Amino acid sequence: MKFKINQKNEGITIKLVDSNKIDTDFLMLLKNNNIFKGLKNEIYFDVINNVIYLGIGEEEKLNYYDLKIIFYNLGQTLQKNKIKSISFDLYKINNLCTYRLALALSSGLLHSTYVFENYKSNKNDVVDTEINFNVVENKVNKVQEAIKEAENIVSGIFLAKNLVNEPANTIYPETLANIAKNELEPLGVKVTIYGKKEIEEIGMSAFLSVARASEKEPKFIVMEYLNNPESEEKIALIGKGVTYDSGGLAIKPASSMVDMFTDMGGSATVIGAMKSIALNNLKTNVIALVASCENMISGNSYRNGDIINSLSGKTIEIINTDAEGRLTLADAIYYATSNLKVNKVIDLATLTGACYSSFGERVSAVVTNNDEFYQDLENAAKISNEYIWKMPNISYYKNMNDSSVADIKNAGGKFGGIMTAGLFVGSFLADENIPWIHIDIAGTAYINTPYDHYNKGGTGVLVETLYNLFK
Repeated sequence: MKFKINQKNEGITIKLVDSNKIDTDFLMLLKNNNIFKGLKNEIYFDVINNVIYLGIGEEEKLNYYDLKIIFYNLGQTLQKNKIKSISFDLYKINNLCTYRLALALSSGLLHSTYVFENYKSNKNDVVDTEINFNVVENKVNKVQEAIKEAENIVSGIFLAKNLVNEPANTIYPETLANIAKNELEPLGVKVTIYGKKEIEEIGMSAFLSVARASEKEPKFIVMEYLNNPESEEKIALIGKGVTYDSGGLAIKPASSMVDMFTDMGGSATVIGAMKSIALNNLKTNVIALVASCENMISGNSYRNGDIINSLSGKTIEIINTDAEGRLTLADAIYYATSNLKVNKVIDLATLTGACYSSFGERVSAVVTNNDEFYQDLENAAKISNEYIWKMPNISYYKNMNDSSVADIKNAGGKFGGIMTAGLFVGSFLADENIPWIHIDIAGTAYINTPYDHYNKGGTGVLVETLYNLFK
């Protein structure tokens, strides 16, 4: 998709239609025959006059996200009909800011181009449609900047979606690490990849316990983007990177294993967010970390009932080898807060079935120790129109992780699974006062039912929220 501004365009004209302001005989005819009423997300293609009418409902009720989805649906129509060129007068709509308006429209159009057909013999062609925005002269620079920002954000989201959608025979610790390096280092992100021997030297015992049954070597990926030397703030983004989860000896049912290549959704999110942040040259300091491995089965598997060590020195009683992601996060979060001395931490993980059961595919659950930090995240999520919900952090849930034989156990029982899992991870902060947010994306990183601009499959969820948080 190519964006142009104020260029002669003989392609199809796009016109918005307010359902309360249908003012031509042609549109009235369509309305009277229940063909097109100008309702939000309605589309009518007038082939004879080369016009596509977009229903916007009532203009005074429109927001940026409404317009993003309207133009996403337009983009889908362009692709379906293989339309090569359109023109749209980007004027004031509902007195919305021109910059954010251009950001929303271009973002929606870009999202409509996403396909994942890497393994299909017969692929659908993605048409490289030319989009011409007609803009008043004093707004040209702002619109150009907004389009560029949208392209960079969506590029990070598409990277995250692709990583989640790839099967485990193509995305495993080594390939995940190499993709992170290849995508991010040209953008000024320092990417360090530690192999098994180095991970052992660091002392990441909990991480290695999960990794040890797989023939694929674990990788610890550290991505440093330090672009604000004037600030002492340094925030860690930690993503769960279990590239395949069989459940270990606590083996999952076959039907539950089919999509377990998506269990690295947290790592995809942080890698995608780092790409968007770096592409747009944000003045911020972020370090992303991924402890990547497979949770497999062999004669060397860790077992239910084992007591293992961790980088922090805490011992962990293994109640369930399928509660493995929190073990990898435990060592990563301790490394970030002790070795790298970060000021704040956000971890993201496809962590619990409890989250999926509770919130389905649209809402990510949050556990945090700092309400002010959470409020910053919530504000960023609202701008991005992504949904998060803060769970209670009380000692009742933390105490469920108490072990009678070790310092802590890796599963707190059948109740309160979102909170007990999150608080297990938080207990590995080097300093419990470091502001920390845990986000469970078990239901949102990969979805089965499309909605808005999200396809079936990987969503790239929260890449945009994290970007806006750092922006």
